[in-house]
Amino acid sequence: MTEPVSRSLALDSREEAVLLFGTRDNFLKLVRDGLGVRIVARGDIVQFDGTEEAVGQTERAFGQLRSILRTNGQITVEDVKTIIEVVRAGSERNGAQNLTMTEGGKYLRPRTDGQGRYVQALRENDVTICIGPAGTGKTFLAVGMAVTLLRQGVVKKIVLVRPAVEAGERLGFLPGDLVAKINPYLRPLLDALNDLIDIEQVKKYMEAEIIEIVPLAYMRGRTLNNACIILDEGQNATTAQMKMFLTRMGVSSKIIVTGDITQVDLPPTLKSGLVDAMHRLRGIPRLGIIHLDEKDIVRHPLVQQIVKAYEDDERKRR
Repeated sequence: MTEPVSRSLALDSREEAVLLFGTRDNFLKLVRDGLGVRIVARGDIVQFDGTEEAVGQTERAFGQLRSILRTNGQITVEDVKTIIEVVRAGSERNGAQNLTMTEGGKYLRPRTDGQGRYVQALRENDVTICIGPAGTGKTFLAVGMAVTLLRQGVVKKIVLVRPAVEAGERLGFLPGDLVAKINPYLRPLLDALNDLIDIEQVKKYMEAEIIEIVPLAYMRGRTLNNACIILDEGQNATTAQMKMFLTRMGVSSKIIVTGDITQVDLPPTLKSGLVDAMHRLRGIPRLGIIHLDEKDIVRHPLVQQIVKAYEDDERKRR
């Protein structure tokens, strides 16, 4: 068992300490929880207690945060989370299943064996296809991986894509302009983002086109380099659309496709591109296909029973 170590950091002034610690010490709490250290602040002196590795990570984190403070005159929650991700990625190996930090200051991590396989596939492959029912975390973990890659500087852009296929409604009958019409289809992706990144920061990223949320049809003709590209509700893409989407991947990019093949909203005459891809793309190196089931549902316990009831009924009809 390694002996705990203790080190101190003397800040330049009380003003620097206030800015570095955050309102009600919320930045200190993020560092404490994210790196697993005990932090005691007295005036302009900060003391770190913990393992050698954790204390070393904390010293590096504060060094980078002080540099940001000197450059920008302030620190944001996103700055703190990004620095934590960077120092952990540089030396931590035991927590490899952890993804990014949520707005609540906790790490997003898989909660079932299936989700664990999914996260491992996301790390190991350039293209990952995940199929499973509602509530299994397909989209949320995919967005979490994208945010992790962005915070670590592995990618420079996140592109979130959805087919605008209606479950019983037509776009033409919905009120508003095109943006208003497609917003309901893109909302789940935005909800996942807002759980991981501060809402104001999401807006800034979108204004700077670091994060894009677009309908599938708008992907035609593009090549995306240094990007993490997620297609959600992939079961509602046609075979031609799926081919178009998968070939958008440029240099140093990752693609993630999620979907539920029991919830296809395409006309009966059209084959789901996700179903086609499941069979057509098996065995390709660095392309992973993961299946989740009702055991991986992490919503309200009733959701698992509801999904199972529908699946049992579907089997009886076959």
